[in-house]
Amino acid sequence: MIQTISKTISFDEFVAWYPENSVHKYELHNGVIIEMPLGTGDHSEVTGFINSKLAVEIDRRELPYSIPGDCLLKLSRDEAGYQPDLIVLDRTTLAKEPRWKKESVITMGSSVRLAVEVVSTNWRDDYFFKASDYEEMGIPEYWIVDYLGLGGRNFIGNPKQPTLSVYQLVDGEYQVKQFRGSERIESLAFPELKLTAEQIFRAGLPN
Repeated sequence: MIQTISKTISFDEFVAWYPENSVHKYELHNGVIIEMPLGTGDHSEVTGFINSKLAVEIDRRELPYSIPGDCLLKLSRDEAGYQPDLIVLDRTTLAKEPRWKKESVITMGSSVRLAVEVVSTNWRDDYFFKASDYEEMGIPEYWIVDYLGLGGRNFIGNPKQPTLSVYQLVDGEYQVKQFRGSERIESLAFPELKLTAEQIFRAGLPN
């Protein structure tokens, strides 16, 4: 992560500051604007692969979902705002979102069907902070795609290995299931999805 401005600001100040048509991606962490590092080609391949598979499933089942190009999550904490690597929204709830039309801001966890973070060197953000914040916001499903096995051993085991962690909200708290190799991913948002962890991990490996 690259810190851009040291002054502590609110979410609304962050939205007002955000550069229009920026080629960079920014998040608000503890009131500080952070420029997120440009993902590697492999990271982009994994994100794009998941996007394409979910888009096909949305179309096949005619689900009332959308995968927006830009989306900023306003969390319960005013000093934080995230942009997941991939997010699936429930289009039936967007009319109730007061800031969606003008700002691409989501304020309610119920508007999100799935949030996905593809792990890079800042893996602590995904496992520690975002899991907690997404849980508090009420996002029903959150994937951490650790295709290189970078996360801490207390998260993905020892020895480390590529792991896809699926967090699902049960009685207000996340329950975690992990998938590796040929195991088929179990998703609340996409119960008929026929996709294994290895298929996703392979998308990030050189041919």
